[in-house]
Amino acid sequence: MASDTSTPLLTADKLSKSYGAVLALNEATFGIGSGITGLLGPNGSGKSTTIRIFLGLLKPTGGDARVLGMDVNSPEARTRLGYMPEHDCLPPNVSAADFLTHMAQVSGIPFARARSLAADTLRHVGLFEERYRPISNYSTGMKQRVKLAQALVHDPVLVFMDEPTAGLDPTGRVEMLNLIRKINAEFGISLVLSTHLMQDVERSCQNIVLLDAGRVVHAESVERLTEESQTVYVEVTANREDFISALSERGIATAQDGGAVVVEDATNRDLDAIRDALVAANAPLHRLAPRRRTLLDIFRRDARGSTDAIRNSANP
Repeated sequence: MASDTSTPLLTADKLSKSYGAVLALNEATFGIGSGITGLLGPNGSGKSTTIRIFLGLLKPTGGDARVLGMDVNSPEARTRLGYMPEHDCLPPNVSAADFLTHMAQVSGIPFARARSLAADTLRHVGLFEERYRPISNYSTGMKQRVKLAQALVHDPVLVFMDEPTAGLDPTGRVEMLNLIRKINAEFGISLVLSTHLMQDVERSCQNIVLLDAGRVVHAESVERLTEESQTVYVEVTANREDFISALSERGIATAQDGGAVVVEDATNRDLDAIRDALVAANAPLHRLAPRRRTLLDIFRRDARGSTDAIRNSANP
């Protein structure tokens, strides 16, 4: 089902939620459109609270939350959403086919149609051949796919995914992220990926809502956030120290990152000086390129919380 891109799928307007003295959300305002959106932040940043409010499971302390312009507690709004929980919640002694059939029936779909949808959905997530095996015999990766399948079986407009790569090995993580992109591209279902793994967001999401201590730090496209900076990386194949000395003589401060010479906030004058220094030092140029910011850079710059709580999944 393709979503209507003219209307935000989700909107939060000064959304707040407190648990006693603890303020989990602090006047969070953002909108989420179609596509894949990363809901990113460390533990305690307000991600789970945000999801539960949109699912109608929690009442906010203040502000307003809407699904396709509707109140989150309206029956129609709830039928448009799917939810893939983080915790292990699958019944162990039934098959995936029976479980998905039941979940489709809970959404009001008649048995025969529910059975057909269950089989089709399990095919899409790669579990068609194993659909009659008890879920207790499934691997962690297969169980994650069942949790995703039950969120999709009633054909929602948008699916919330809470830490969908949790517990998966590197290969399983890549497969899950590929599946997420496939669901959006082939079926037009939008997804909100709640995670603390920055690289999962960079690999799979077009947009991001970055939370820290209950506040919205950023809410925009990943491409815009990670656009090229003015930092220039220069790699040479010989005479690197002479090249650095030639830059210093021209008033260009440098740093080193591995084998690259780094020039921060490079101006057009600096680029001319880099060219002249390469010639003066007889240093053959291997690569000269601007550096792209990562989400970890942005979080370090703008968020108040500790970056230790958000792992860069390049080193899981």
